[in-house]
Amino acid sequence: MKAAVLEKINAPLAIREVGLTELKVGQVLVKVLASGLCGSQLHDIRGFKGNAQFLPHLLGHEGCGIVQEIGPGVTHVKAGDKVVMHWRVGLGIESPFPNYVLDGRTISSGKVTTLSEYSIVSENRLTPVPKETPEALCALMGCSLTTAFGILNHEVNLKFGESVAVIGCGGVGLNLILGAAMRSACPIIAIDNNENKREKSLKVKADAFVLASGDGWGESLKRLVPEGLDVIIDTTGHPGVLKLASQHLSSQGRLILVGQPPPGESIEIPHALRLFDGIGKCIKATQGGQTNPSQDIPRYAKLYMGGKLDIDAIVSHEFTLNQINEAFDLLRTGEAGRVTIKIQET
Repeated sequence: MKAAVLEKINAPLAIREVGLTELKVGQVLVKVLASGLCGSQLHDIRGFKGNAQFLPHLLGHEGCGIVQEIGPGVTHVKAGDKVVMHWRVGLGIESPFPNYVLDGRTISSGKVTTLSEYSIVSENRLTPVPKETPEALCALMGCSLTTAFGILNHEVNLKFGESVAVIGCGGVGLNLILGAAMRSACPIIAIDNNENKREKSLKVKADAFVLASGDGWGESLKRLVPEGLDVIIDTTGHPGVLKLASQHLSSQGRLILVGQPPPGESIEIPHALRLFDGIGKCIKATQGGQTNPSQDIPRYAKLYMGGKLDIDAIVSHEFTLNQINEAFDLLRTGEAGRVTIKIQET
């Protein structure tokens, strides 16, 4: 099969022929139809996740596929099922790490990978969905949409009429704005350093767009919401951005960190005594919005089927597997919404 392989840190991915191995207990062979791209994979490519010792390896953690074969003990999915491929743990067996064959030697890989024509996946990283569920939606539900909605549902307990600012309006950020609008947040402020994100953000129901330029965007926030924001969600992981954002929380404000700072970086919280204002402010790092894939994904699919979830403005670009490096180059620019990779047809 054809697969995108990370062979060297900070180098382009290689499109290689990779062999499959026999399924172990709890493993599932999936024909991959589509994959999303995430900033987390840029951290993999940069070696920020301590993954250099495991090279070469496959990449991708959010996708859509069709189950081809199940290994011993698998009961949660069956051959022919359409599935969301996700990194959060759902129902089923936690399998051993999969193995593949590259250049005649065995290599190990993550318990879900999506940037290949076929993938060996741990059963608990798969959730079945109705056959008519669009591939792009499945890829979104593998990470960006479920992370965004999970943050709003499980971690900030967003209330009707609370104010929300989203910093960084890429794939996760646009889903956060969309979800906040569905929860009747008011106002919803989109913040990005790219003017091209204005139209995208307003299309998914942001009330205002603030162009981040130096520290001036903090003054814009103060003018828009003088009392401070109830929820600020940062997708950039930039320490300077987090420092500034922490100064614009309301007396019950919650600052949620989605984007990860580079290794070794520190975050400064000026005037830290203000954290004790009101009922006490909160700063929290999220892990996928505490999403429970087996419970949450079917609900979100139902929302889409019922016409209450519109993803047309979220997915901005589609590439093929052979164009994977071009797709990552675009992701690095910050110009895109969610980028998807068309792997193969059903």
